[in-house]
Amino acid sequence: MNKQPIKPFDLWQETTTVLAHEGVLLNTVGADGKPNTMTIGWMTAGIIWGKPILTVLIRPSRHSFGRIEEVREFTVNVMPPRFAGAIQLCGSTSGRDVDKFALTDLIAAQAQEVRVPVIEQAVICYECRVVHTNDVIPANFAPDIVASYYAKGDFHRVYYGAVVAAYAAADVHERLSRPQF
Repeated sequence: MNKQPIKPFDLWQETTTVLAHEGVLLNTVGADGKPNTMTIGWMTAGIIWGKPILTVLIRPSRHSFGRIEEVREFTVNVMPPRFAGAIQLCGSTSGRDVDKFALTDLIAAQAQEVRVPVIEQAVICYECRVVHTNDVIPANFAPDIVASYYAKGDFHRVYYGAVVAAYAAADVHERLSRPQF
């Protein structure tokens, strides 16, 4: 798919709409060069340190955690609605056990600026280099958040990724539209 460069937050509303519905796919790659993708439903963006930053959260128990720790780069891929099944599968299986790209019709494609691939069929792609991490501090959470999201104690690490490239399909709005009933 032919994609055009965009400014990092030109299509942020479209990105967050998909993030809140199906989720988006976060790709990582380990030192072995093998890509992995996982579904994420939590992500924020803004300008920090004078850079456009995407912040993503990954639990240490996730396969992607070790891979992002090794390579310190990631991509975020916004998929059209027809990939809802693939997004669900990528959020419910581990890359430790299966090759998610082989199980779906997702195609890993070379990114422009980072070693981590993007997904060929994505309509919006963000390429990021990790510039900072921090672990969430359990004692600083409101008790209801711990009870709802961390009952097993698997607290996230937050990754701050400087957006080094962003691009989108020319027909992004058409491809992201959902049928109205």
